[in-house]
Amino acid sequence: MADQESTNSVSTKEWKLIEKTMLQMTAEQRRARRWGIFFKLLTFVYLFSLLLIFKAEVDPKVHHGGESFTAFVDVNGVIAAGEDANADDIVSGLRDAFDDPGTAAIIMRINSPGGSPVQAGYVYDEIKRLRQLHPDTKLYAVISDLGASGAYYIAAAADAIYADKASLVGSIGVVASGFGFVESMEKLGVERRTYTAGEHKAFLDPFSPQRDQEVDFWQSVLNKTHQQFIGKVKEGRGDRLKEDPLMFSGLVWSGEQALELGLIDGLGSAGFVAREIIGEENTVDFTAQPDAFEKFVQRMGTVVGDVIVNRVASSNLQLR
Repeated sequence: MADQESTNSVSTKEWKLIEKTMLQMTAEQRRARRWGIFFKLLTFVYLFSLLLIFKAEVDPKVHHGGESFTAFVDVNGVIAAGEDANADDIVSGLRDAFDDPGTAAIIMRINSPGGSPVQAGYVYDEIKRLRQLHPDTKLYAVISDLGASGAYYIAAAADAIYADKASLVGSIGVVASGFGFVESMEKLGVERRTYTAGEHKAFLDPFSPQRDQEVDFWQSVLNKTHQQFIGKVKEGRGDRLKEDPLMFSGLVWSGEQALELGLIDGLGSAGFVAREIIGEENTVDFTAQPDAFEKFVQRMGTVVGDVIVNRVASSNLQLR
């Protein structure tokens, strides 16, 4: 009888232990499910927020709600096909800005060292055309850090140009550069073999000796392009330009110096021009944006990059 009671007592303890273990497992599973639901919900909220931000940035014009505004079009970086400041994107943004009935005036914000004369010329001509189609809509060019060479070429088409007193403005010239390795090859005993159909086909080859006739020809090409540049600047700026023998020498000036030379019309930022000159502080950015999928991928990449940077920073690693 005592043995029976002892066995029953042991069995009861075992069942209680099993029951306790099962209850703990069930509680753990419930906690895991709750955390899983929480993180899924958090991910959904995050993605939904990104979608809302993304939608607002893709079509910024939805923000003006019929009110008048100052339109912005940015020209950032080298002006060239395939770059952010390519002629097609700049022209697309300008066309949208001119065509929008809410546009009070347009500010072309420039921070560029210049680039392709072909791309710059395309933008210049399109600005002239758009200004004729919309004579009541003023276009202002505002230079921040740099508005040189092809960037100034574009700016010259605007109704007026503004810059900071320390901005770098001008560089009205044309450059083509390269290297010559002929003597180095001779010292190394390397022979250059070039086969062409056309006497001057390889005249820019850095491994072949220069010929006076070809140098003169290439200089004539640069001179012709320079004269085209000068002609556009004079056409755009008119009698606002002051007489100076160095005006078209390729030199670059500060904003204050550029104002004295008539290369710009005043000193001020884009905000100053919108507020004090145009009189419309509401702004809408018409700068051409990447397509929807590309922009989403870029934003996701930025978020991932921020996470990685924060993790690295937390480990006290520094680059100096």
